[in-house]
Amino acid sequence: PQPSPRPPPSSPPPSQPPPPPPPPAPPADPTAPYVAGAMQAAGGGAGVLCFGAISPNPAFSSMATVLALSTTIGYQVVWGVSPALHSPLMAATNAISGVTALGGMHLMGGGLLPGTSAQALGAIATGISIINIVGGSAVTAKMLDHFKRKTDPPEFYHYYAAPVALTVGGYTAGNAFGFTQMTPLLETAAALLCIGGIAGLATQRTARLGNASGIAGITLGLAATLGAVHWDLGTYAQFAAVGGGGAAVGMAVYKRVDPTSLPQTVAAFHSLVGAAAVMTAVGDYANCIGAHAAVDGVRLTSIGLATAIGGITTTGSLIAFAKLNGNLPSAALKLPVRDALNASMGAAMLISMAVLATGPSPAVGLGCLGLTTVLSGALGLHMVHSIGGADMPVVITVLNSYSGWALCAEGFMLNQPLLTTVGALIGSSGAILTHVMCEAMNRSIVSVVLGGYGTATGTGGPAMKFEGEAKFTDIDSTAALLTGSKQVIIVPGYGLAVANAQHTVAELYKLLTPLGVNVRFAIHPVAGRMPGQLNVLLAEAGVPYDAVHEMEEINDDFDKTDLTLVIGANDTVNSAAEEDPNSAIAGMPVLKVWRSKEVVVLKRSMGSGYAGVENPVFIKDNTNMLLGDAKKTLEALRAKVAEMNPN
Repeated sequence: PQPSPRPPPSSPPPSQPPPPPPPPAPPADPTAPYVAGAMQAAGGGAGVLCFGAISPNPAFSSMATVLALSTTIGYQVVWGVSPALHSPLMAATNAISGVTALGGMHLMGGGLLPGTSAQALGAIATGISIINIVGGSAVTAKMLDHFKRKTDPPEFYHYYAAPVALTVGGYTAGNAFGFTQMTPLLETAAALLCIGGIAGLATQRTARLGNASGIAGITLGLAATLGAVHWDLGTYAQFAAVGGGGAAVGMAVYKRVDPTSLPQTVAAFHSLVGAAAVMTAVGDYANCIGAHAAVDGVRLTSIGLATAIGGITTTGSLIAFAKLNGNLPSAALKLPVRDALNASMGAAMLISMAVLATGPSPAVGLGCLGLTTVLSGALGLHMVHSIGGADMPVVITVLNSYSGWALCAEGFMLNQPLLTTVGALIGSSGAILTHVMCEAMNRSIVSVVLGGYGTATGTGGPAMKFEGEAKFTDIDSTAALLTGSKQVIIVPGYGLAVANAQHTVAELYKLLTPLGVNVRFAIHPVAGRMPGQLNVLLAEAGVPYDAVHEMEEINDDFDKTDLTLVIGANDTVNSAAEEDPNSAIAGMPVLKVWRSKEVVVLKRSMGSGYAGVENPVFIKDNTNMLLGDAKKTLEALRAKVAEMNPN
């Protein structure tokens, strides 16, 4: 039989026509952004008109104008401050916030000793404010002196004391002859000099001039207040006593503080500002009811705000100090009813302030003011105690901002534009630094206040498990890597500060540089316990500030780096922020140390950082761990490098 013929091969199916191209996108409306901007401007104009319609009196409108202009100026000035000088910025705002003394001085009286409770509160507020003025100014000067280089020309900023003294002398004489309008103009000059004190921190070259400007502004503010109060001779002696005592305490603090203890010192200074604001507010209300004077709603609202913000600042700062100083554990207090407790205290405090603003009887008013004081103190204590140590840099900047807004409330309360101007400057400073810190941790301020790490990042799934084993190295191998490299980046963390190893790493830097090794330092914005702490630490040890770079400046250079030496840093170099979308630190900007050819990590142990997140950098192929105390390890490295290169 013949085989059946094969069927002809089937022809390929006809090709489908390509889908039609999508219709072109409609052209963007070039007027859209302008329309949106015009609508926003119209809303702003309507807001101004509404605010003007409800303004109770010309004094309030004038003070609101001062607040708006000062906040705008503060915003612009503070954004210009170099990140390396954020720690001196906070110390400088501590000093300037000591103008709370002016509020206390308006309450003082009674001769050699206060004669009423309000006068006593004024004297105490003045004394603790002068601690801030003297201590903050001296600490700022000490930190800025660390940034001086041997090649810098000599500076003679103390010469500016002469024109300040001449101005004060001329004002004293003019005031004695009845030229009363000298006082508000001198206060304006004081405010401008305080603004200049912050603006000077924009560069290393002008930073110490800025500190001199701030000190001059505070001095003129004190002089203007002394010329306006018309005390008897005994009260002037009382002021000299409390002022001298405050200055002595401030100098004692200055002599003891170093870059490692700077964060807790700044927190302690914040508490003094808050306490002075509370005392001045309570004393002012006591004066008003004692004189049976009619008090309008603006003043009563300002008294309530100064008390509430000051109370939160005082106790919150004390808890921050205790955590940073090791008096309290850094772990967050996690009461099961934490949020409900905070909300209840906050609501009760607002109700108490609202009742006070209605102008009740003296007994009810004092009760409301006392309740506001207690509740604000309890709220500050519990809120900050419920925040973990990892978030302390943000807490310090928030409290810095609070102290400024408390000062603004004092300005409205006493109708003192200088207090409002300086308060807005400090409030803006703290708010901007808080924004910088939150951006650097990919956090919102709400998540910091209400939670801690892990409350606002990640996608909600389980964190990745990174597989691998860490490799370990020794001093000899690390020293050989250091001397054999051309490009080295050193990444210090808070572990360097804790170990007080800054001088040793500076000596290592000075040994490597003559060998042709380009050594640079990379600083993460939240490295340390406050903004800019590690910049001051390295400057104090003698590392030139032009060898120290911020994260944005150096992060792209790790690809071209032979060796990265990580010292006591963990969360700020954790690659899980980029590699694990479910990590508690997902999205946090970090220093990309793992991109360099070799990485050596100096740590006391293999434990995780404050965030409690495992660091996959430790098990990467190009990473070696060098465990031990940072200072002892660096001393051994320094000795080995010196031995390998005796010349």
